[in-house]
Amino acid sequence: MTAPARLLQSLPQGTRVVVRYRIGAQLTDALGDLIAINDDSCTVRTRRGDAVVPLSDVTAAKPVPPAPPRRAPRVP
Repeated sequence: MTAPARLLQSLPQGTRVVVRYRIGAQLTDALGDLIAINDDSCTVRTRRGDAVVPLSDVTAAKPVPPAPPRRAPRVP
């Protein structure tokens, strides 16, 4: 198992993370809350939905600070 996968397994559920992983020959990121992890995959709840990432495809991962509050819309 890779070091990033071991890091993910050591984090408590609910931690905000960014996970870089492979999809074919491409790399992509999942940014959100770690909601589930097992021996084979992790699930990150992103703005667009849940991303289930096989741990064998993870190339980098780290915890990140909470998202900043959204700004109020500008009114002219």
